[in-house]
Amino acid sequence: MGYNAKIRADAMSLNPIDDALFIKMAESLRFCQEILRVFLGDKQLIVLENMPQSIVKNLQGRSCILDLKCRLASGRIVHIEVQKADDDDHQRRVRYNSSILTANIVDPGAKFRDIPDVISIFISKFDVFKQGKAVYHVERVIQETGKTVYNGTQEIYINAEVDDASDIARLMKIFVEDSYYDDEFPATSERKRIFKTTEEGVNEMCEVIERNRSEARAEGRAEGRLSLLMKLVKMNKLTIKEAANEADMTEAAFKKLALQ
Repeated sequence: MGYNAKIRADAMSLNPIDDALFIKMAESLRFCQEILRVFLGDKQLIVLENMPQSIVKNLQGRSCILDLKCRLASGRIVHIEVQKADDDDHQRRVRYNSSILTANIVDPGAKFRDIPDVISIFISKFDVFKQGKAVYHVERVIQETGKTVYNGTQEIYINAEVDDASDIARLMKIFVEDSYYDDEFPATSERKRIFKTTEEGVNEMCEVIERNRSEARAEGRAEGRLSLLMKLVKMNKLTIKEAANEADMTEAAFKKLALQ
């Protein structure tokens, strides 16, 4: 199979559980509103703004890229991440992304009572908690009294592994299988069909895959160069100042990275 044919086959094999396809589908506000109405159990929910692949900066450390960030008419902020591989501590991932997002949406000097509510939705192919539920709502509970307390954050974990015949489980079939349910989930089915069955949509996904792979190759080369500079510093072949200049970084930033 030639390179272009392989790219095309890869594009057509994608499902919404894959970052590349989900992000393209999330460019549609109608799609975002439809899935959030299901996930949050609110048929009247209104999405005012949808921002796929939203970059959230952390000037002191690791920034993050949210698969989707939405602003609701209620004032709440929702961020969604889709994940296929069970290869990390996903609860900590949700915690980190939520905290960085909160820090970025709060104006300096704002009162804590005015901090917007943030809802974190983690969609996975696997059951994060292995408890046989399609959806988990995680809340803060006072151990001594059993009372639930709310600080403006909410975590919802949704998976495609468990089929409990709910609306969420049926929607998840579209995320992981070659399924379309036009009557129940018209926006989701329509967006998926565009990128998997139309010539224009498939070509667009091919471009996304090629761009992502090119960026990954460039990132790999950059990481390799940085690793080499660190090695040369340890061998006393370069000073930290010289290595930092080669890496186009400050000395402090290079030293911090080298010590990790």
